[in-house]
Amino acid sequence: MLNVDNELIAELRIVLTKQRYSPVVIGNYCAYARGFVEYLAQQNIEVTDVTEAQVAQYLQHAIAMFGQRHGRTPARDWHSIPRSGIHALLRLAQGQWPSAPKATCAADTLRFAICDGYETWLREERGLAAASIDALMWEGRNFLVWQFDRHGPDSLMTMTVSDIDRYMDTRSPHQTRRSVKDVAERLRSMLRYLHRTGRVAIDLSPHVIAPLLYAYEGVPSILTPDQVAAVLQASGEDKTPVGLRDHAILQLLATYGLRSGEICNLRIEDIDWRAESIRIRHTKTQACSFLPLMAPVGEAVLAYLQAGRPVTDAREIFVRTRAPYRKLGLLASMVRQRLAAAGVTPSGKNGSHIFRHARAVEMLRAAVPRKVIGDLLGHRSTESTAPYLKLATEDLRAIALEVPGREMPS
Repeated sequence: MLNVDNELIAELRIVLTKQRYSPVVIGNYCAYARGFVEYLAQQNIEVTDVTEAQVAQYLQHAIAMFGQRHGRTPARDWHSIPRSGIHALLRLAQGQWPSAPKATCAADTLRFAICDGYETWLREERGLAAASIDALMWEGRNFLVWQFDRHGPDSLMTMTVSDIDRYMDTRSPHQTRRSVKDVAERLRSMLRYLHRTGRVAIDLSPHVIAPLLYAYEGVPSILTPDQVAAVLQASGEDKTPVGLRDHAILQLLATYGLRSGEICNLRIEDIDWRAESIRIRHTKTQACSFLPLMAPVGEAVLAYLQAGRPVTDAREIFVRTRAPYRKLGLLASMVRQRLAAAGVTPSGKNGSHIFRHARAVEMLRAAVPRKVIGDLLGHRSTESTAPYLKLATEDLRAIALEVPGREMPS
């Protein structure tokens, strides 16, 4: 077993090197992985059989050992370093980490079977995007766990509207009306599937009560042109690799009003430097748009590619600044940090979408036709662009006519 473990650590070192981790990080990860392997050997546990609970148990053991050696407790976030090394080892040994949960009772077996079929149905029959499937699957799993914990795995066929109401009551506190409506829609999807597959006697989905939302009832927060300029100026002064990357992303947000996912999925081959065009894959419609590559955007992206982007095989343009160098996930945190650095405080939400709203309003005020605005934003129809019209209410007020007063008889 010792030789096998040594080979596994050596293989981990090779994998981390290929992923371009720094030599210091590689050394730390391998050292912590070796300590974990030695602990497993003392407990007679195979690396391939390790569970999340056993990793948590080992980390507590490692903290205790740290205290014995150094006479003090480690820093609050110290455990994240050995955990990263251990997780890298387990991904190598098990192929997937965290590993897929294993059924420990009849309820687990039934829940896994339902969720496997539900995921296949969402992907192959409904053709939903991965993000939508993830959200629906989370709600479906949560509902089944809740139902089985209360009434057991045989309770689906006798499930009632009261059960549905009680579940919604548990999900509603501290949620906005929009969020509660989203929960209801996801729950309806699972209930329709359960009825479709004969696991419930009647279709309970019509009985899920959700708040009524009125069309265009909420006004999204936006940035003024001066605020957009301030954010771009502040980010442009940061010449670090992170600053070059963030400035290029902010230029894309401000110029084209792209969605977060459209920027994260932007690939090297999507920019045609000779033709000065950029291809955008719209995440919601799965359609592609070819837009002119504006000079500020091209200059910012080129500066990042030349001096900020780490060497990596990833084809996505924007990647993490630390190994493993894979594409970015979400942009919300970066946008909040850059807004704060520029001294800009939006009145409402402060995610990447506020640049999208600002771009739409700017075009509306420039009398750009709604169809053109919708094409740039990747909307399927002009109705999708309609909510942005309410953001230009100041313009409407400026041209509003006074209502003539009624002449009173003398």
